[in-house]
Amino acid sequence: MDFKAYGLRLVACSLLISFLSACGVYSFTGTNIDPSVKTISILTFANNANNGPSFLAQRFTEDFKDYFQRNTTLRQAPRDGDLQFEGQIIAYDFAPAAIQQTGGQDQAGVNRLTIQVRVKFTNTKDSKQDFEQTFQSTRDFPATRDIASINNDPVALREVFRNIITDAFNKSVANW
Repeated sequence: MDFKAYGLRLVACSLLISFLSACGVYSFTGTNIDPSVKTISILTFANNANNGPSFLAQRFTEDFKDYFQRNTTLRQAPRDGDLQFEGQIIAYDFAPAAIQQTGGQDQAGVNRLTIQVRVKFTNTKDSKQDFEQTFQSTRDFPATRDIASINNDPVALREVFRNIITDAFNKSVANW
């Protein structure tokens, strides 16, 4: 056994561990959460979109909570968490995105669902990280799909939600 090579490896590993711990909290999910932050509260997002389905606020809020539960070790609190989220769904629009002519008539070639959510984030441990921002996501659907079929398709809505939630996650705890 080469003790000199073993010693160099041991020193290199020690330096790497020291460097990572000196840089703050690192997580393989990409979060950068201060160790003093232990809880998160996510209030129900209000549905202020004129044409959004009635279940939209509840489903979005549950998906938001689930995402943070899966990707952080923070304990969820009903209110007054170290990190706090609240907001409202401000737009839910379903409209033609590509018009094509068929038999001399204009028809939608693709329909686009657009959802906008206003998110207010408060970090009680570091107010410099607080923000209020609107996040938006869109998804195109074949013209043969109407809004009722999309509202009854949880996978379609969750994809749009996931994009918004990921953006809010990255801005709040991943510091991107």
